[in-house]
Amino acid sequence: MKLVVRVSILSVCAVVAIASSFALVQDKKLDPMQEYMKQFARFTQPGEKQKLLERFIGKWDTETTFFMGGGPQPSGKGSVEVSWLMPGRWLEFRGTVGMMGKNVQVFSVMGYDNFKQSYVCCNVESMDTAMTHFEGDATQDEKSLIGYGTLDEYTTGEVAKMVKYAYRFVDKDKIVLEVHDLPIGETNTKVLEFTYTRSK
Repeated sequence: MKLVVRVSILSVCAVVAIASSFALVQDKKLDPMQEYMKQFARFTQPGEKQKLLERFIGKWDTETTFFMGGGPQPSGKGSVEVSWLMPGRWLEFRGTVGMMGKNVQVFSVMGYDNFKQSYVCCNVESMDTAMTHFEGDATQDEKSLIGYGTLDEYTTGEVAKMVKYAYRFVDKDKIVLEVHDLPIGETNTKVLEFTYTRSK
């Protein structure tokens, strides 16, 4: 009987010791507000992904080329300036591009959304009343930034047509933006190309 009582007392002591250790570990954990702030910083502060955006900053001469109905067809020239809209977070693209003999005003906002883990971009221009949008990521070698979005093709009546946007970082002074019309098929989908050459 004494042995049973002694074992029971030892068991209780062990439970108390484990509970005390657990309490100490719990005390070392962040309180809910600290945990919230840690998560808040993770998703709201610029990091490595935003550094890729710096490649776009500067003044650029642009050349537009169409690829519909055969080989490349030069369509016009323009100039675009890219600067920080919000330093380290959001870029703004502002300028003109040549399009079918016209100077079209363009404005874009681009950044990296930490929560979505995607680069996001919205575009408007003076040629129509639509706003286009895409989301995507850089390739592992960071030589390209690939995004996907939709647009409404008002000349054909197509709604929410899938489009691929591919920025190719040729070198520090040249970037090529390809626009691909995905419903065309699996190959030869490029319909438009903008070449950005850094202004001297």
